[in-house]
Amino acid sequence: MQSINDLEIYREAMSLGEEVWTLVLAWGYLAKDTLGKQLIRSADSIAANISEGYGRYHFKENQKFCFYSRGSLLETQTWIEKAVHRNLIEKEKGRVLYAQLEQRKRRLNSYTGSIGQKSEPHDS
Repeated sequence: MQSINDLEIYREAMSLGEEVWTLVLAWGYLAKDTLGKQLIRSADSIAANISEGYGRYHFKENQKFCFYSRGSLLETQTWIEKAVHRNLIEKEKGRVLYAQLEQRKRRLNSYTGSIGQKSEPHDS
């Protein structure tokens, strides 16, 4: 079995969670307590669901958790949009984050589609 850290999509999701955490730390109490907590939870959930699925022994379970991860990714995009509209994240930074999430969504879809194929040693 390979390490979860060998998955680039997982490492990217972990990095996004840290970037979101750093952004939210600079916000005031009300913004952190409301939108900030939701944004952090959804961003962290992307990597958490990838790893939970990776730890499952059946490829269909792994795929199911990748679908959860994709849902968290879309939720994160929503919270980023709200943060931009509420002037918590600069428009350009929000645009960059949103675009990165779009790219990661495509990569996550590709990874999810590859799960269970014979070439993948983890799920054999």
